[in-house]
Amino acid sequence: MIDIKFIVFIITVLMYLAVILFQNKKAWISLAAAALILLLENFILPSAWVADSRVTPVEALCSMVNWNVLMIYVGSLAIAELFIYSRMPARIADNIVCASPSSGIAIVIILIITGVISAFVENVATVLVMAPIAIALSKKINIKPTYFMIGLAVMSNLQGTATLVGDPPSMIFASFADFGFNDFFFYHGKISIFFFVQIGMITGACFFYFLFAKNGKEKVAVEKEPVISFVPTLLFILMIAGLAICSFVFNEGISLQAGVLVMLLGIAGILWYCFIRQENVKRTWTLIRNLDWETIFFLVGIFIIIGALEKTELLFDFANSLNYFIKGNVLLGFIAILLISILISGFVDNVPYIIVMLPVVEILTKEMNLQPQLFQFALLIGSCLGGNLTPFGASANIVAVGILKKEGIALNFPGWVKIGLPFTFVTTGVAAVVLWFVWR
Repeated sequence: MIDIKFIVFIITVLMYLAVILFQNKKAWISLAAAALILLLENFILPSAWVADSRVTPVEALCSMVNWNVLMIYVGSLAIAELFIYSRMPARIADNIVCASPSSGIAIVIILIITGVISAFVENVATVLVMAPIAIALSKKINIKPTYFMIGLAVMSNLQGTATLVGDPPSMIFASFADFGFNDFFFYHGKISIFFFVQIGMITGACFFYFLFAKNGKEKVAVEKEPVISFVPTLLFILMIAGLAICSFVFNEGISLQAGVLVMLLGIAGILWYCFIRQENVKRTWTLIRNLDWETIFFLVGIFIIIGALEKTELLFDFANSLNYFIKGNVLLGFIAILLISILISGFVDNVPYIIVMLPVVEILTKEMNLQPQLFQFALLIGSCLGGNLTPFGASANIVAVGILKKEGIALNFPGWVKIGLPFTFVTTGVAAVVLWFVWR
C-alpha cells in the first residue's frame, strides 16, 4: 500500500532543499512542488488519498491560498515603491542629520528611523532608499560604511516583524492567528508583538550607539533632499489608518475588506503615478514588474504544500514529536522554539519555515494547555530576527552586501557575523525575556 504521508513528506523536503540551493528559483520550485502534489492527488494516485482530504486544483487555489494576505502584500509593495519615489524617507533622514548634535548620534537615529520605516515598508526597499544616505554620511566623517550598512539591514529586518504590513511572515502569522492590525499592539489586555520588537530595537540602538559614538563627535551638514510629492505619503497614511479601522470594525484577522482596501490604494497609487505624474506607460510597467512577484508566487506554492501537509496530518505528527522532546516543560519549549527559529532562519528563508511551524505550535500549545501567543510570538521573533545572523539570512542582508561591493568593500561571512551574531542574540534575548514574563 502506498504511504501518502511519506510521498508528501519527500516532496516537501526536496522542495526545501531546492529552495536553499537555488534561491533565485524559489517561486518556480514551490509552484512545481504544489503542482506535483495536486497531480498525484487528482490524476496519478487519487486512490491513495482519503476521499475527504483530497482537493482539486481549483479548490486548492480557493481554500488553501490566502488571497487576503497576497492582496495586502501586493498593495503595500506598490505604496512602498511610490513612497520611496517621493523621496520622503530621504528627506526625513536629511532632517535628522541636520538636527543631530553629532554624526555618531545621527547614525544611530538614522538606523532607528530605518527600522520605523521598515515596520510599514518592505525591508529591501527601505535599505535601498537609506543606503545612499549611509554611504554619503560615512564619507563625510571618514569611516568605512560597512557597519552602517549592516546596521541598516538588521534594524530593517528587526522592525519588519512589528506590524501586520512589515514583512510576509507577520502577514502569514496574522492570518493564521486571526490577528488584526491593532492586535499587533495590544491583545487581550496585554502588550503584543509590536512592543516586544521595540524593546529589541532599543537594545539594538544601544548596541550601535556604543559602536558608532566614537566615530563622530562633530556635526555634519547635508543638503536636504526635495520631496517630489506628498501623495504617496497620504496613501501610506491611509493604508495604516484603513488597516487599523478594518481591524477594529470587523474584529478579525486579515479580513477581505483589509485586503481589498490596500489593493485598491496600491492601484490608485499606480494610476496616479502613470496619469497624474505622467511617468509614461513604460516606467509604470517597470514599477509594476519590479514588485516582489517572486515572493508572491512563492507564497502561492507554499500555501498549497502546507495545506497538503495539514490534510495528511504530518504537522500533527511533527508536533507530537516536539512535545515528546520537551516533555511538557513550557520554558524548555519556549527556548527550543526560539533557538531553532533563530538558527534555521539564519540560513533558510523564514517564509516557508513559519508557515510550517505555526500549525505545529498551535497543536503543541493545545496539548500543553497553554495560551498559544507565548509560543507563537517566540516563533515570530526568532524566525524574523534570526535572519540577521548571516549575510544571506534575509534579502535585505544580501542587498546591503551588494551595495558595499559596489563601493569596493568586500564583506565576507565572518565579517558579517562579527556584528550580526551579537546583535541577533542581544536583541532577541531581551525581547524574549520580556515576552516570557508578560505572556507566561
